[in-house]
Amino acid sequence: MNILAIDTSNDVLGIAIVKSGIVTGEYVTNIKKNHSIRLMPAIDQLMMDTQTKPEDLSRIAVAHGPGSYTGVRIGLTTAKTMAWALDIPVIGISSLEALASQGRLFSGLICPFFDARRGLVYTGLYDSQMNHVKKETNMLMTDWLDSLHDLDQPILFLSQDLELHKEVIKETLGKHAVFPGAAYHYARPSYLALAASEREPSFIHDLIPNYLRIPEAEAKWLAEQENK
Repeated sequence: MNILAIDTSNDVLGIAIVKSGIVTGEYVTNIKKNHSIRLMPAIDQLMMDTQTKPEDLSRIAVAHGPGSYTGVRIGLTTAKTMAWALDIPVIGISSLEALASQGRLFSGLICPFFDARRGLVYTGLYDSQMNHVKKETNMLMTDWLDSLHDLDQPILFLSQDLELHKEVIKETLGKHAVFPGAAYHYARPSYLALAASEREPSFIHDLIPNYLRIPEAEAKWLAEQENK
């Protein structure tokens, strides 16, 4: 099985090609540049480097959020368009799950998160088998940490936005908070591919963004309609 993985759901742009369970190529950057401009040239280059033709692909994996609304849409649109054109399955994987996968060897619980501004985060809690201990949510980081405090277990925190919340994490959880080295905080797209190899694909048009909350513009519009 040959899988192309795509992740543009946050600042990190990541693509990978996995062939028969072997990561043959992977490209990751963490720079604030337009994913819509850089994604297709990156895919084209990686496929050339790995000597992979479009017709060689068996399926496409994509991070479908949560994260940047625009970034999630770019990745999903690209993945679904390619899958439709090639007549192959496309499989959506949670961006949080993909990040949490990098902590599989940790013996405690794993908490990936992305900053959602105004003190809010997108987050969830997993065990080392990638089972949900707490479902993915969008809530205030302080409230989330209060809910973790009572678990009384070591928790590995993974996030590209760690420095924004590190102090409050340490204050709330103390010795139970574990912070790995920098390389673990940026999602590798190869984990998307490996997860997708074990999932049953669904109908392509059933794959939609996993925002965890509606966009702010839509929320304002709904509020205006209620006021009317």
